[in-house]
Amino acid sequence: MKPFVLTLAASAAALSPSVALAEIPDPVRAMIDAAIESGDTDAVATVIDLAKQTNPDDVAALEAIQGEFDAQMQANAAAEAQAEEDAIRNAGLLDNWSGNGEIGAFRSTGNSSNTGLTASITLERVGIDWRHKLTGLADFQRTNGVTTREQFVGAYEVNRDISDRLFAYGLAQYERDRFQGFSSRISASGGLGYRVIDNERMQLAIKGGPAWRKTSFIGGGTDSALAGLAALDFDWQITDTIKFTEDASAFIQSGNSTYNSTTGLEAALGGNLSARVAYVIDHDTNPPLGAVSTDTLTRFTLIYGF
Repeated sequence: MKPFVLTLAASAAALSPSVALAEIPDPVRAMIDAAIESGDTDAVATVIDLAKQTNPDDVAALEAIQGEFDAQMQANAAAEAQAEEDAIRNAGLLDNWSGNGEIGAFRSTGNSSNTGLTASITLERVGIDWRHKLTGLADFQRTNGVTTREQFVGAYEVNRDISDRLFAYGLAQYERDRFQGFSSRISASGGLGYRVIDNERMQLAIKGGPAWRKTSFIGGGTDSALAGLAALDFDWQITDTIKFTEDASAFIQSGNSTYNSTTGLEAALGGNLSARVAYVIDHDTNPPLGAVSTDTLTRFTLIYGF
């Protein structure tokens, strides 16, 4: 940005005779040039407004300087936006991915000895109109030497923007949880979503559409069914260091519907590191024989963003 504002500062000192109706005093011109060189639009506007009040005969010249500065800043912004768009369009398949890794563990001793481990990874690639998201999650727990929890989840979601807020989505998901009675559960869904809130501090997106699920049970046999998916994703940056999140989904079908809610609170620790506590509820309306309907878990984890 500096080369542009320096050029503009020079042009401010050589306005056309038709505009420069009066000579701007050197001290005033020096303040304006310093503000322009900084590239701070608020500072430029403030200095020029003050100059207008103290030098009413130079208003036309001062407004011309302001106009040139504003035009140059708009040109700079347009050039930067175009360069960013070109970089995204020309990026390779493995470029422009970002994400975070999350890991946590717990252990308790006494009447029972519990050891638990949870780990997850999220990768996201945001393009001009497309968004790709990969997620993986693993939970493992042993109690008195016996495995009491073993859950794996993997998902891939792609979004295609239709407008600024409306988008189409496709979702493929794999789950394994033998303590809930199934060796695998494969889900696929596609439909529409809408960004209800989308600003710097808060984002809320909802989506829904038809779905298909195939479940393979630990005891043998499989079940395939059509379903409907409804989901929401809510993020609220409460302060610069505290963030609240809520992710909820419902696969609704005859026989057995599944509801999931993950409520989290994150605190930035510095750099790319954050701490997170999350409360998870998984509910199946008609689980396999021997499995409970509602499963809850509290996770305490560290997150590294990259």
